[in-house]
Amino acid sequence: MYSDLQYLEVPLPEDIQKMKGHGDFKLLQKVIDRRLKTNLPFALKKRLELEKKILLRIPEDYPYSWEEADEILRDNLKDYQEEELESFWEDNAMEWIYIDGRVHFHKLFLDNLVKTRPALAKRNLSPENQEDRAKNDRLLDSVIAKMKKNGEVKYHFRIRSTIRIAETAQRIGEKVQVHLPIPVEYAQVKHVRLLSVSPHPVEVASPDYPQRTVCFETTLEKNQEFSVEYEFETHMKYRELEPEKVMDAQPTFYTEELPPHIHFTPYLCSLAEEIVGDETNPLLKAQKIYQFVTSRVMYSFVRSYCTIEDLTSYVASGLKGDCGIQALLFITLCRISGVPARWQSGLYATPYNVGNHDWAQFYVAPYGWLFADCSFGGTAFRNGWTERRAFYFGHLDPFRIPAAAEFQHEFSVPTGHFRNDPYDNQDGEVAYSDKNLVQGEFTTTHEALEVKEIL
Repeated sequence: MYSDLQYLEVPLPEDIQKMKGHGDFKLLQKVIDRRLKTNLPFALKKRLELEKKILLRIPEDYPYSWEEADEILRDNLKDYQEEELESFWEDNAMEWIYIDGRVHFHKLFLDNLVKTRPALAKRNLSPENQEDRAKNDRLLDSVIAKMKKNGEVKYHFRIRSTIRIAETAQRIGEKVQVHLPIPVEYAQVKHVRLLSVSPHPVEVASPDYPQRTVCFETTLEKNQEFSVEYEFETHMKYRELEPEKVMDAQPTFYTEELPPHIHFTPYLCSLAEEIVGDETNPLLKAQKIYQFVTSRVMYSFVRSYCTIEDLTSYVASGLKGDCGIQALLFITLCRISGVPARWQSGLYATPYNVGNHDWAQFYVAPYGWLFADCSFGGTAFRNGWTERRAFYFGHLDPFRIPAAAEFQHEFSVPTGHFRNDPYDNQDGEVAYSDKNLVQGEFTTTHEALEVKEIL
């Protein structure tokens, strides 16, 4: 595990908190460097060392000033009025921070507004390809209906993933380590087979490794690409979940804390108690938690996870977050309530769409491991799709490629540095001898070469 991440629970000194809140990032680096030269308690030293890495990552996610955001909204929303920006900001509908004391907005703020608010989507002057979205929705509805009718669906996938290092980050002739994610062979995944790997890898993690990758170590050549192509099957079952059949004896695995994000703070414990009430049936406990997250938490793009000190408190207090943060909130509230829950993430891939995605699993005897996709459930809730919302509690569509079975897990071949994403494994990692590359210094492309039902 990434054990050093536990030190994110150590509070920052008040003066550093003030500078961070004001967005004085350059001054902060200087102050932290000076503080680290003094005789600090061990835990505080580790916290400040982590903060140095985090601070470098925050500003890159917030490129737009207030004036620039106003112009973007004016160019993209029909009948836009200037006071709307202030309203969005005051309602916390747009992700933002201070940089040198001035408000800056997240790079995806417009996408987030039109994705989550149907009224704004209708005013969008540059809508995305609605045809593919409609096809994807029809596919999901048909697959859900087939799962309910037949009890199971099976799909075959062939995926190619490629990492390319930005030209400005290429160190030609230096040793580089590259990781590309591949499916963990467990749960719904069967018959994983590597079809091609280039260049030759130094290790392919074992089939059940919690964050599985193909690892390359080589002397970097100009514009060199790293790729893996693989195939596998998903077998997804459907069964009616009946609370009266839940067993009295339930397991206690996956009910522990995992600092700094899966932790049982007073507020989260209070929230779990408020949601669950006097319910004792673990299936109904999990269902109440799912209903809370899908109805009360608004989907929102967020900055890099490594820059948020406490993901579950972030979403539980702000009531907004993306698919992964919603999954973490579900997992944490379930664990607090005595229901085993764990992480699953990777890709969502259909013939019309391939993208990163996170979701959760929870365990109830005699049913075993079940699924919960709060993000898909929340979208269904906002659109009035009652049947689809109910489906994603306990079940999952077959279009998933889980490359991570555990949150915050080390790779089988560690990079030796603070990873670009120290928590998840969707786009892989690139590392030189002295550092990991970060977002923008490399790109990962995932292609669905084949997605077909197994009849």
